Amino acid sequence: MPLIKVQISSIAPEQEVTQTLLKTLSSKLANHLGKPESYVMTMLEAGIAMTFGGTFEPVCYVEIKSIGTMNPNQTKAMSLDFCTEITEKLQIPSNRIYIEFADAKGAMWGWNGSTFG
Repeated sequence: MPLIKVQISSIAPEQEVTQTLLKTLSSKLANHLGKPESYVMTMLEAGIAMTFGGTFEPVCYVEIKSIGTMNPNQTKAMSLDFCTEITEKLQIPSNRIYIEFADAKGAMWGWNGSTFG
């Protein structure tokens, strides 16, 4: 059930850029976590009113959630990988990107009429 949700203050990029980014993030998240990509969900929300450091320059907030425990080596590698990808595809500087990593308990995540726990 890994999830990566990307929220940006800038307008949505062209559909092709969005789809390429979401597919890339999906594959990378599955690889980083060692989980099947068939369970990965990706999202991009654009045009969100946000500030960072007191300015309205382009900014990005990312949520990464997964059942189980992400270790510090994984989160550090994912931060570098996803910041690099977002900066390249969306032109948002990595120093204006926050990433929140959250471990979820299986019983607290529903899917297909049941839960993972």
